[in-house]
Amino acid sequence: MVTEALARLAGERVDHRFKGLPPDAEGLTVGELAAQRRNLFTDSFATPVLALSAERLEHNLALMETYATRHGLAFAPHGKTSMAPQLFQRQIERGAWGITLALPHQVRVARAFGIERIFVANELVDPAALKWISAELDADPRFRFICYVDSVRGVELMDAALRGAARPLDVVVELAAGEGARTGVRTEAECAAVADAVAASATLRLVGVAGYEGEVPQADPERVHAWLRRLVALAADFDKAGRFAGLDEVVVSAGGSAWFDAVADVFAEIPELSVPVLKLLRSGAYVSHDDGHYRKITPFNRVPEEGALEPAFRLWAQVVSRPSPEQAFANAGKRDAAYDLDLPFAQVVRRDGAERPATGVSVTGLSDQHAWLRTAPEADLEVGDWLGLGLSHPCTSFDKWQLIPVAEADGTVVDYIRTFF
Repeated sequence: MVTEALARLAGERVDHRFKGLPPDAEGLTVGELAAQRRNLFTDSFATPVLALSAERLEHNLALMETYATRHGLAFAPHGKTSMAPQLFQRQIERGAWGITLALPHQVRVARAFGIERIFVANELVDPAALKWISAELDADPRFRFICYVDSVRGVELMDAALRGAARPLDVVVELAAGEGARTGVRTEAECAAVADAVAASATLRLVGVAGYEGEVPQADPERVHAWLRRLVALAADFDKAGRFAGLDEVVVSAGGSAWFDAVADVFAEIPELSVPVLKLLRSGAYVSHDDGHYRKITPFNRVPEEGALEPAFRLWAQVVSRPSPEQAFANAGKRDAAYDLDLPFAQVVRRDGAERPATGVSVTGLSDQHAWLRTAPEADLEVGDWLGLGLSHPCTSFDKWQLIPVAEADGTVVDYIRTFF
């Protein structure tokens, strides 16, 4: 099923829906266009165009596979980062246990492409979504689905929506990262009440505990480690109380992209429980990494001996106006570039086939379709130049592009990644 679904992506026709692709590729299938191995810079791609580095993408996939294995972690990378089934499949081929998602629509996308293990880092209370997920579980004995519960009321709504299901829906109690954090149960006593509600339901099965350490208030290594130890202690207390009786394994899950080193540290301390523990890491931004937010906060800055992720995105824009020596404008803006965490970073300039650093060029703002550029006296920038921009925040970079060229270092485009937001 997975192979067939991905093959259908290769059969999709190239047309006006897809930004940046060569106009003369109209009517080709994506597979046919990929087979032509066109060059991003010389074979009619139109600016703005977002590209992924083939080499850096592969490096990042391999690095996190190695990291998870080294630390004894199962890995369910957060798929909401890319919403790209081709990348989901590559992550699974690189040893991922499954894929983490956040919303029912994302689960539908993953199931359409045959993903068999899905962890939803959210409480689901929508009856239509729950009934659909239940039908998927009943129809496919290989499908494993886990989601959060974080309230007695939520458990009651889930149970009501799932009445009549043949298989129970597996849930983990979400421990909040602290007062004022995002979702999750605030105290251990309340966690026990939620677990009691699950035990009393006819349709749910408690399989573990989980949370998101990235929401720890004023996060620093000490606070994050302390919260993770609370999560582990909660799992041990639940086990001691017999709440996991009859399970083959207990799920303990955490892990965003800023503190997975702390998760590895604390999960290594999980005591022996009555059944084996699935230590499930969920970091997702690693797949493309970035040149801003995640470059600054990646745990590999703290543990450089473990390796380093590489930013795989580059947005290519073209200089379309040079009204003064201090100012220029390129043809990529808010519709094309992530800007929720940082503005893009001017990195390189291409002119007449030659590439050089974008010395003296900085992005000072974005309009819908323009990047505002400040140019220092040393900047060598002309109308018509291609400007390569680094981006910050993978999640809001992927979601602006439906079909993303994957280019080798020399510009040869070897694949196209389809996204579904």
